[in-house]
Amino acid sequence: MRIPDAAEITQAAARLRGRIRRTPLVRSTWLSALTGAEVWLKLENLQIEGSFKPRGAFNALLTSPVTGAVTASAGNHGRSLACAARSLGTPLTVFTPRTAPRAKIDHIRAHGAALELCDSYDEAEERALAFARERGVTYISPYNDPDVIAGAGTAGLEIIEDLPAVDLIVVAVGGGGLISGVALAARAHAPHARIAGVEAAASPVFTTAFSHGRLVEVQVGPTLADGLAGNAEPGSITFDIMRDLNVSVIAVDEDTIANAMRGLLANDHQTAEGAGAVGVAGVLSKAAPLDDLRGKRVAVIVSGGNVDPGRLSPQEPHAERQQDDRSQRPQHD
Repeated sequence: MRIPDAAEITQAAARLRGRIRRTPLVRSTWLSALTGAEVWLKLENLQIEGSFKPRGAFNALLTSPVTGAVTASAGNHGRSLACAARSLGTPLTVFTPRTAPRAKIDHIRAHGAALELCDSYDEAEERALAFARERGVTYISPYNDPDVIAGAGTAGLEIIEDLPAVDLIVVAVGGGGLISGVALAARAHAPHARIAGVEAAASPVFTTAFSHGRLVEVQVGPTLADGLAGNAEPGSITFDIMRDLNVSVIAVDEDTIANAMRGLLANDHQTAEGAGAVGVAGVLSKAAPLDDLRGKRVAVIVSGGNVDPGRLSPQEPHAERQQDDRSQRPQHD
């Protein structure tokens, strides 16, 4: 599988113009005061469909038009791909676990995609891949796809355009599609900027991979960041991109994720799902390389805001889904 380049990200940005939002980059007063840095939030929770996922979804279908597509998703990717497919008149089937958040399932249906509910994400992925083979349609991965990665990278391109002197970009990590695209954009347009990834300690896929020098299966526990949880697809190009571009990754615990969700709501008036708040959790953790940010210009991507009504309060954010199968493959929205 090819690695997308910076030109593909620039082309994706032109391709997506008028189809998605250019989301705002806003200064966070409380995070700036807390760290002594200039901390800016890239509000992808305000993107159409409530997450960064339409960037990759639209780009994949626009770059390589197909007569039919299929995917497996825990919610955000399926919802976004369904939106893109409806817009472009592409038949789409989405396989998703029955335990996916109701709001995401409802939006997939509302966009007209065929929906197949499964007992687990493992089953959803297996059935989606089998469906692609049997029906001759295209399987579009939520992260392990060059066009999806290039589309996601447009978020990084926008950050660099709005804050050219950015020193550090902090990105949530699940399957690695978003951080791979952002790192590719930064290498071409802001080579001075570092890229730091943040994942849930309950699903330490890339911190473990970097310590072993390769992707290895990890145990996955329940996490507020359900959209990030699960083992990466074997052979995913995202690991190679992250390794080759010297991306660093840290893991954060559940209390820190909860505090990030509360802080965004209370101080920035932004609703973020657990996965969407993980980048901010990384800043709150003060773990290296986020331990001394004084005087730096830092951009943090708030990657999604699709938390079900009633599941988030200032006192107690709740996971949209608790995962009990510790061997599950990627949920990555």
